Amino acid sequence: MYPAIITFSFALVTLIIGVLFGYALCKDAYEKKLSQAKQTAEDIVSDAKKAAKSLKKEKLLEAKDEIHQYREKQEDELKERRREIQKQENRVLERQDILDKKDQSLEKREENIENNENNITARQHKLDEKDKQLTNTLNEQQAELERVSNLTREQGRKIILGNLSKDLVHERAKMINESNEQAKQSADKDAKALIVAAIQRSAADTVSESTVTTVSLPNEDMKGRIIGREGRNIRTIESLTGVDLIIDDTPEAVSLSAFDPVRREIARMALEKLIEDGRIHPARIEEMVDKARKEMDDHIREVGEQTVYSLGISSVNPDLIKIIGRMQYRTSYGQNVLNHSIEVAKISAVMAAEMGEDVMLAKRAGLLHDIGKSIDREVDGSHVEIGVDIATKYKEPEVVINTIASHHGDVEPTSFIATIVAAADAISASRPGARSESMENYIHRLEKLEAIANKHEGVDHSYAIQAGHEIRVMVKPEQISDDQAAILARDMKDEIEDNLEYPGHIKVTVVREIRKVELAK
Repeated sequence: MYPAIITFSFALVTLIIGVLFGYALCKDAYEKKLSQAKQTAEDIVSDAKKAAKSLKKEKLLEAKDEIHQYREKQEDELKERRREIQKQENRVLERQDILDKKDQSLEKREENIENNENNITARQHKLDEKDKQLTNTLNEQQAELERVSNLTREQGRKIILGNLSKDLVHERAKMINESNEQAKQSADKDAKALIVAAIQRSAADTVSESTVTTVSLPNEDMKGRIIGREGRNIRTIESLTGVDLIIDDTPEAVSLSAFDPVRREIARMALEKLIEDGRIHPARIEEMVDKARKEMDDHIREVGEQTVYSLGISSVNPDLIKIIGRMQYRTSYGQNVLNHSIEVAKISAVMAAEMGEDVMLAKRAGLLHDIGKSIDREVDGSHVEIGVDIATKYKEPEVVINTIASHHGDVEPTSFIATIVAAADAISASRPGARSESMENYIHRLEKLEAIANKHEGVDHSYAIQAGHEIRVMVKPEQISDDQAAILARDMKDEIEDNLEYPGHIKVTVVREIRKVELAK
């Protein structure tokens, strides 16, 4: 029994010793792992601190670099502003110098004017004295002549006038012819007065026609966006509108070129909308062009309605009103057809009122006399034939239809109103500045006018001025006297009337000037 107890005790002690030894080993291993974990944690913390310091340095360097760049940028802007301010200051100083010089010049002019006034006053006194002396001398000479010739002053006057009457037979005959012409013209006096009154009461502006419209751009980059990739945008705009886009070196601008003002206006409206929207591509271009066409149609209708309303014409077909509005975008020899038609309507109304005719019918016929020109580019035939078809289609009065057919003499007028409108049409078309003249014909007329003046003997040089309505001739004073200058002006006037065709009148001015110059040394 005792051996079993001893064995159990020994085993128990051995177990306890093993447990204690295992615990010691586990504790030692745990402490080693804990120590390693602490070391690892310390290493991680150390590395993190080092990385944070490195990152902090990098951020500080980047911040310093950004601050440096910003400072340089601000310094550059400040320098640029200083340069602009310096330029403005220089301009102000230059303007101040110019103003100072102008002030000095004005002061000198005032001094010269004062001196000239004093000189004129002194000369006037001298002239008064000389006039008195000449009067006394003339009286003495007249008395001496009467004594020598045994003729009184009245007898001498009769002899001189008799001799002059023989020399001026041609002039007297011309005066008689002019008197006869005036007598013939007196029969047309009332008609001319009526026409003048109509023109004065129907003044209209002169319109200059152009085939190019300029569209402003916000910047130069917009030109590239309008052209598009490989030119697709500009080709789309040109194909949809029928207008040529001219993109040249003109800064911040493009030009639209077309002979049809309607197409050019649609292209302008569409392009301005595209520039304002900023989205420029073929689909957007097509959308904007369609929108511009609709707006153009509305505008044309509004123009027609405003025209009919301003003239007080009633009962006009809505489709005909739109055709009337289209005349605003049609020109004839540079004259706007709508403005011309309104002017003809007003002149016709005045003339009809003076002659007791139907004023409203005359006004209606005057407005519609050129209605065919609004669509003559789209329909074959002359504007007279097209206008007759339009008036017939919309059931206009027979007087209006005959007026349209006869205003160019193609058919005989059947009413007095047709004759009135034809006269008003001629007045509106022939007034100065109403229609443009080709530059070549204009220059040729001016050159021929100067050639007529320069070929006369004694002419030094001549200038055609006032758009060819006046020729100013400088003559050599040693060759041409004052009397000869008057004859020269008359001869030039007659030659111009015989050899030139021109609107209005041409004024002939002959200048004979003698200058005496002395040099004080």
